[in-house]
Amino acid sequence: MARAVFRWWYPETGEPEGPQRKRKKTYNTPGDTHYLTFSCVGQLPLLSRDRVRLWLVEAIDKARAAQNMALWAYVIMPEHVHLLVWPREREYCMERFLAACKRPVSWKAKQWLLAGGQTRWLSRLTVQEGGKQVFRFWLPGGGFDKNLVERRGVDAVIAYIHDNPVRRGLVETPHAWKWSSARFWNGERDVPLRMDIAGL
Repeated sequence: MARAVFRWWYPETGEPEGPQRKRKKTYNTPGDTHYLTFSCVGQLPLLSRDRVRLWLVEAIDKARAAQNMALWAYVIMPEHVHLLVWPREREYCMERFLAACKRPVSWKAKQWLLAGGQTRWLSRLTVQEGGKQVFRFWLPGGGFDKNLVERRGVDAVIAYIHDNPVRRGLVETPHAWKWSSARFWNGERDVPLRMDIAGL
C-alpha cells in the first residue's frame, strides 16, 4: 500500500495550537512535496476580505516564480492557508518560501491600516516582543510543514485542501469557493491563481 511519509506533524488535528510559538523542523528533502499550513495571529479572520486575499495570491505567485516552486493546490480560508508545493530544484529552503508568501501580506496590511487610521486593529495586531512593539499578522512559529513522498498522499491532501470550505459550511461544493485551486482543477482558467501542471 502506498504511504504518505511525514517528517513533522502537529498533534492530531494537523493545525497549530494556540498563539504560542511552535518548534517546527523543516526538512528540505529533494523530490518531496510539501503540504504547508499557516494561520493568522490569534486565529483571527484576517483573510476574510478579497483585498487581503489578492495580496496573498500575488505574494504566493511571486514566491513560487522566484524560488522555482510548483504550486499544485491551495485554499485561502478566513484565518488560515493551505498550500501544496513541489520544489523543482534539489537545493531549496521552504522557510524562505514561506517568508516570501507571508511578509508582503503583513507589510501591506500594516500600511493599509496606517493609511486608514485603523488604530484599533493596529493596536490589536501589535505585540510586545524583546522590548519592542511588533506588528503581527501571522501566527509566529512557521506553521505546519509535512513532507509527502507518495502520489496517493498528494492526491489525498489536494482533496482535503479543496474540501476545507465545504467542511466549514461556507459553500456546498469545493469549486464554489473562489479562493482555492478547486476551480482550476475543475477546468476553469479565469481564476485568481493558476496551478502548475508539470510534475503532478
